[in-house]
Amino acid sequence: MADDRTIAQRSETMRRVRSRGTSCETALLRALRALGARPTRADSPTALVLPGKPDVVFCRARVAVFVDGCFWHGCPAHCRLPASNRLYWLRKIARNRARDRASTHALRARGWRVLRIWEHSVEADPARAARRIVAALAASRGVQ
Repeated sequence: MADDRTIAQRSETMRRVRSRGTSCETALLRALRALGARPTRADSPTALVLPGKPDVVFCRARVAVFVDGCFWHGCPAHCRLPASNRLYWLRKIARNRARDRASTHALRARGWRVLRIWEHSVEADPARAARRIVAALAASRGVQ
């Protein structure tokens, strides 16, 4: 289907996209709480100053979790690039992935354990994704 917006209108729409509080993140938080884990809110002052702004943070255990969207972060199994402006999207996703690597490196340099979970994994089985995080908490410093 052809886009019904001009390039400027589409650019403005995409600029306004914010990824906080997606249904995927909400499902993951619900599953974590069901397992007794108590994450710090992603919009807390502590989480907002961390490199890359993790989606879920466990401050005492120093575990940061990112839920990477399949499209925006270039999931090899699920990312489907638009047919138009393909080079732009390839470059955009490459920049996103480079930023992901940089924020992961910066967090690890500060002593944080970093988990990156694909959006499709959380959507398919939030409890399984939550168990992976709880295992990382136990390995880091104990469950909070």
